[in-house]
Amino acid sequence: MTLERMDIIVHTAADMDAAKKQLACNEYDLCFTDMKLPDGDGLNLIKHIQLHYPNTPVAMITAHGNMEAAIAALKTGAYDFVSKPVDLQMLRNLVTTALKLKHGETSQVERRSRDTLLGESEQMRKIRNKIVKLARSQAPVYISGASGSGKELVARLIHDKGPRADTPFVPVNCGAVPQELMESEFFGHKKGSFTGANTDKAGLFQAADGGTLFLDEVADLPLHMQVKLLRAIQEKSIRPVGAQTEVPVDVRILSATHKNLSQLVEAGEFRQDLFYRINVIELRVPGLQERKDDIPQLADHFLTKIAQQAGLEKPRLSNEAREALLNYSFPGNVRELENILERAFTLCEDDTINKEDLQLPADTHNHNHDIPMDDQPLDSFLGDQEKEAIQKALEQSKYNKTAAAKLLGISFRQLRYRLKKLGID
Repeated sequence: MTLERMDIIVHTAADMDAAKKQLACNEYDLCFTDMKLPDGDGLNLIKHIQLHYPNTPVAMITAHGNMEAAIAALKTGAYDFVSKPVDLQMLRNLVTTALKLKHGETSQVERRSRDTLLGESEQMRKIRNKIVKLARSQAPVYISGASGSGKELVARLIHDKGPRADTPFVPVNCGAVPQELMESEFFGHKKGSFTGANTDKAGLFQAADGGTLFLDEVADLPLHMQVKLLRAIQEKSIRPVGAQTEVPVDVRILSATHKNLSQLVEAGEFRQDLFYRINVIELRVPGLQERKDDIPQLADHFLTKIAQQAGLEKPRLSNEAREALLNYSFPGNVRELENILERAFTLCEDDTINKEDLQLPADTHNHNHDIPMDDQPLDSFLGDQEKEAIQKALEQSKYNKTAAAKLLGISFRQLRYRLKKLGID
């Protein structure tokens, strides 16, 4: 009745045999199936549709609280699930989003992902292909990989290529939110609910309503927030701090961390039920060490970007510098490559980046202790080093920028770019 009021033509089937006959005779934009059918179960129907009608999304109707069935459906390939008793507004939202897949409303953002997620290695081609498939689902995706490997970029692509592309993508670094403010940040609060709550405030879930919430460094969530997050994901509703009732939210959850969540679960530092819930599908992003063939293309991309931002000529990478990059182990991955090239851009002369300009550690395989990856982000660490060198040069030249540039061995324009980039007044 609800779907017909949305001007949608609906066919019904009493059992799996009837459903297969209907599928063979008609083309469908969406299929709803119950978990238990008179002659089988919904999971088998999902598999059948996945095999014979891969462009038809399937939503599973599950018993209230039966998350095991919902997760099994998502792992099998279901687009999404609906719990009984069915919330009609959530049903409408699900259908509206699912129909965008069939009607091509996401075509405006269907730019080739190889232009965004760079690299022609076999690993990157597989990831781009998987992103297209994951974008067609609403299943939670857990993106694993080392720091700086591009996990947020992958999450943005999954969002941009799916039916939620024209809705908000809200990233949050779970480790950067103070514990005492965490519940309010995620779920919002009502005026007067605590000291300083002078107005109602919407949380991150509400900001992402209709879109995607990306939980970066999800391993950093304290245990008490893991419980609340699990409930919000399972119930598809939140309760703002100080509120008496829950508010329904329509949010797709993507999460990531550079830590080993399985080990944290075993150590009792991360809830197994939450891990089970967010890790419906895992997508591992390889480190740069595993796809070294992509380094020349990435280096060219970053040098073009840096030169455009500075308004200067793009420097050439010497053969020795290129070889040095290919032999370097990159503990900070793609983010570290960009920082190294940005520093080299500042230091190079005659529009050529030489090996010395890269300032790579001599020991390329055992230098992780030289860079405080756990205590300070790499880009912040390198930025502090550059800032210190520039400030020393300015002090020595009595704040004559032309003289300071000569001391640093860079042009005045390059110094001006670095001052602006690092926020040095």
